Amino acid sequence: MKITYLLGWGDEMGGTELATYTQARHLAERPGVEVEVVSVFRTRAEPFFAEARELPVRHLVDRTVTPERPVRESDLDDAACRTLAALPSELIRPAWEGAFDRLSDIEMTAALGSLDTDVLVTTTPALLAAAVALVPARVVTVHQEHRPTQRRGPSGEPLLLHAPRLDALVSLTGRTRDWLAESLGATAPELAVIPNAVPDGFRPRADGQSKVIVMAARLTGEKRVDHAIRAFAQVADAHPEWTLRIFGSGHRERHLRRLVDGFGLHDRVELLGPCQDMAAEWAKAGLSLMTAGHNEAFPLVLLEALAAGVPVVAYDVLTGPAEIVRHRVDGLLVPPGQVDELAVAMGELMGDDEMRRGYAEAAREGVYARFSSADVTARWEELYTRLVAGRDRPGRLRGRADRVALGVASGGSGFRPTAPHTFDAAAAADEHAREDEILAADESGRVIRSVGRLAERRDDILAPRMAEWNLRLVADALESQDVPYVMVRTPGGTAHTLAVADDDRPRALKALAGALRGQPVYAELVNPRDAAPGTVLAERLDAIGDLAGVKVFKPVTTTTLSLRHGAGLACTVGFWPRTPEGAFHSPFGSTLAGAELPSLTPTATLDVAERAYPTLDVFTELLVKDVDFPIDAVYTWVDDSDPAWRARREETLGGGDTSADGGAVRFRNRDELRFSLRSIAMYAPWIRHVYLVTAGQTPPWLDRDNPGLTVVDHRDLFADPEECLPTFNSHSIESQLHRIEGLSEHFLYFNDDMFLGRPTTPDTFFLSNGLARFFWSSASVPALPVAPDDEGYLAAAKNNRALLREAFGRTTTHSFFHVPYALRRSILQEITERFPEQLAATARSRVRSRGDIALVSSLHQHYAYLTGRAVPAGISYDFVDIGDPADHARLGRLLQNRDRTAFCIGESPDGGVTDEEMALAIRSFLTAYFPVRSPYEVRDSS
Repeated sequence: MKITYLLGWGDEMGGTELATYTQARHLAERPGVEVEVVSVFRTRAEPFFAEARELPVRHLVDRTVTPERPVRESDLDDAACRTLAALPSELIRPAWEGAFDRLSDIEMTAALGSLDTDVLVTTTPALLAAAVALVPARVVTVHQEHRPTQRRGPSGEPLLLHAPRLDALVSLTGRTRDWLAESLGATAPELAVIPNAVPDGFRPRADGQSKVIVMAARLTGEKRVDHAIRAFAQVADAHPEWTLRIFGSGHRERHLRRLVDGFGLHDRVELLGPCQDMAAEWAKAGLSLMTAGHNEAFPLVLLEALAAGVPVVAYDVLTGPAEIVRHRVDGLLVPPGQVDELAVAMGELMGDDEMRRGYAEAAREGVYARFSSADVTARWEELYTRLVAGRDRPGRLRGRADRVALGVASGGSGFRPTAPHTFDAAAAADEHAREDEILAADESGRVIRSVGRLAERRDDILAPRMAEWNLRLVADALESQDVPYVMVRTPGGTAHTLAVADDDRPRALKALAGALRGQPVYAELVNPRDAAPGTVLAERLDAIGDLAGVKVFKPVTTTTLSLRHGAGLACTVGFWPRTPEGAFHSPFGSTLAGAELPSLTPTATLDVAERAYPTLDVFTELLVKDVDFPIDAVYTWVDDSDPAWRARREETLGGGDTSADGGAVRFRNRDELRFSLRSIAMYAPWIRHVYLVTAGQTPPWLDRDNPGLTVVDHRDLFADPEECLPTFNSHSIESQLHRIEGLSEHFLYFNDDMFLGRPTTPDTFFLSNGLARFFWSSASVPALPVAPDDEGYLAAAKNNRALLREAFGRTTTHSFFHVPYALRRSILQEITERFPEQLAATARSRVRSRGDIALVSSLHQHYAYLTGRAVPAGISYDFVDIGDPADHARLGRLLQNRDRTAFCIGESPDGGVTDEEMALAIRSFLTAYFPVRSPYEVRDSS
C-alpha cells in the first residue's frame, strides 16, 4: 500500500508539518507500506524538521529561486514563470489560502492528475479542494484536519464545500468530529477521530529540579505569547529563581521584546528563536506554558512537553489542551484569555516543588499510555487498509456523487448550512457517561446530543424567552432551599444576572445541583480554583468547590441544528465576597450601579416575563443610560410576483426597463421580509410596534391580527397620492415615512434585505438622551456633479451633498452601512419643511431618478449630525452580494460564527449567478439562521 501525503510547504516549521512527518515515518516502518510526501512548495535548501530528511519528499514548485520555477524538468523561461506566479490560483481561492498561484495550479494538476498511489492524504482544506478535483477516481482520498474546523474562518470553507468528495475525513478530537457531523449531515464522508501521537525514539527526560519555564510557539497574535510574559511578570518577584524561555519566531517578536523590556525582565525572559531540537530543551524545563487561542486542535508541543516529564499550564480552549492535559494530574487548565488566572496557576506550580514533581511523573506515564505511536499508527493503518480494500466496490463512487448532489441541494455550489460552534470545552469521560443516562431516561423524545452536549430540540424558542427560562430555572432552585439572592442589572442586558453572598456559595451550589439533577442543564464555571475550567452538568455543582460564579443554561437547538441557545443566554450567578467595610464586591464584571454594593438584602422587585424577582432599589430606578422612550420599526416592501402590481409597473414604466434603478432586481421578493421580522423577534424584542409599508399588498404568511403590527398602504401614506402614485421609487416612499399615523418619535427603518444577527439593546441605535447613532461606511461618494450614468442611490447621495454644502458649508464624503437606520420623526419633518421643493420632487418621481433625495438612508444622518442630534458609532456588520459567487461562502461564516450585529444580503444584477441558485442560497441560509417562527407569522405558515 502506497500512501502519499500532500503538504503546502513541507520545509517549514509547523504543527501540521511535524504531525505529518511523524505519522508518515511511523507508517513507513510497517511491512508493505510505502510513503511519500509531496510538498507543493520548496522554501528552504534543507527542511526545518529532521524527520523530513528521513522520508522521500517531492517538491512541485521551487521558491528558493527567483522567479519561482517548477521543480520538474521544464523548458519554461523566467518570463513565463514570473507571469504565472503573478496570476491568482484558479484551484484555490485566495480567501482560502493566498500563497497559491497559477504556476502552482499547473504543477499540482500535472502531479496529482497522474498520481500513482493508493491513498492521498491532504493536510489543509485548501489542498483538499484542489486534490479532490484532480486525483484519479481510484485513488482513496483522506483529509486530516489539523485545526478545529469550527474556528477556521475562511480557510475552513473549502472543507465544508468539498468534504462530500472524500472517502474519509479525520479530525483530532471528538468535539470537531461532532461539529462536522452536524454541519455536513448526509453529505459527510466517513468521519473518524485519531489523535496525534507522541514521537517515537529516545527522548531525554526533565529531572524535576529545573526552574525554567519553556514555551514553544510562533510569535504571532494567535499564540498570545504576550499573555505568558504578562503572567510571568505578575509572579516573577515572588519566584526570583525562575526564568521564562520562549522558542519561536514571528512578526510579533519586536513587540514582545519591548514588552519584556517594559517589565524590566530582559535578564529573566529569553526570546531564543526557532529550535530544531526541542526534545533537548524540554529536558531542561521545569514547567511549560500553552497560551494559544481557539485555533489549536491537538498541540504537539503539549505531547512533547508531557513526554519529557514537564507539567503544563495551558489555556482551556475549544479543543486540544483538555484532551491532553489532565487538570491537577499532570498540569493545570486555565480559563482562556485570563492572564490573572494564568499567573495564579503558574505561581502555584512554581512555588510547590512536591506538586510539580508529582505532576511531572504523571505526565510522562500518562502521555505514553494515551497517545503511544504504536496505538495511533495502528488506527491509521486500519483506516487506510480498509478504505483501499473497498475502493472498487460499486457503491463507492455512487455514494460520493449522491453526497455532492445533496450538498449542492442544501444551499448551492458555494454555501453549506453549518452548525453553530461553541466555546465550551469537551465533556470529561465520566460526564459523558452520565449524559448518556440522562438521554436514556428522557421520555419526551426531545433531548438529543448536539455539538457534544445534551440539548432539547425545539423550534419555538426565541432568545428572550430562553434567557427568561434560564433565569426561572436558577431562581426556582435557589428559592427551593431559601438561598437569598438579588437580581442585578449588568451592561448588555440580553441575559440575567443574580448576586449571591459568597458565604452562601456552598448552599447555592448544593441547591442548584439538587434542583437540576437528572436534567440536561449545564453550568459554565467562572474562575474555578480547584476544578478545571469549562462546563459541567449542573447536577455536579455541589462538588466543584471554590469559584467566582456559574453561568447556568439549558441548551436548546432547533431541528435544523443551525441555531443553538447556549451559554450566551445563561443566567449568571456571581458569588460576592464582603469587603473589609462590610459591603459586597462583584467577583467579576460589574453592574450598572458599579462593582460594589452596600448590601445584598432585597429592597425591591424587578419583573421579568410576569414574574417578580428580588432586587435592590437602585436597579428599579431610571438610570442615566437607560433608553426609556418607545422605538418602532418600519419596513417598506413589495411583492414583484403580484400580477396586478406587475401590470401597474409595466403601465407606469412602459415595460422593458432593465436598469439598476428600474429593473426587476430592485423589486425582487425572495421572502426576505419573513426572516428579517424573525430577526427582530429574536434579537430586538424591545421594538414596540412594526409598520409595514406596501402598495396594497400583504404577504400570505403575515398575521395582520398581531397587535404589534400595522400594514400601511401607500395611499394612506402620501400627502398627495393622486399625483405621486403608483410609485416604484424607494426614495419617494421613504420621503413620506414620517407621516405614518401612530409612529413613535424614535424608530428604526429596515429594508427587507437587512437583518439583525445577534442580540441588541435600544442603545445599539439610540443614546438615552434621544440622540440617534449612525454608522459611517468606508465607501466614499464620488465628487459632484451628478453623472449621466450614476445609479439612483449614488445620484441621491450627491444631491444630498449639494443640499448640505449649501445649508451648512460642509461637504459629506462617505456613505453609511446598509443596516437598520436609527431615525427621528421630528427631524424628518424638519428636513421636509427646510427643503420642500427637493422632497416634493422626490415624492413625485415614480422611479429612481438623477434628481432624487435619499432622505432616510443618508440625508437624515448627516443633517442630524450637523445639528447636534446624532452621533457616529460602530457596529459589527457584513454585506453579502448573493449575485457574486465568491460571496456565497461568506454565508457559511455568518451562520457558523453568528458574530455580526447586523448584515445585509444584496443582489448585483450581473454577477453571473443564476436566479435559481441565488434563490436556493438565500432561502437555505435564512431558514438556517432564523429557523424559529416570529409572532408576526400566522401559525400554519411554513
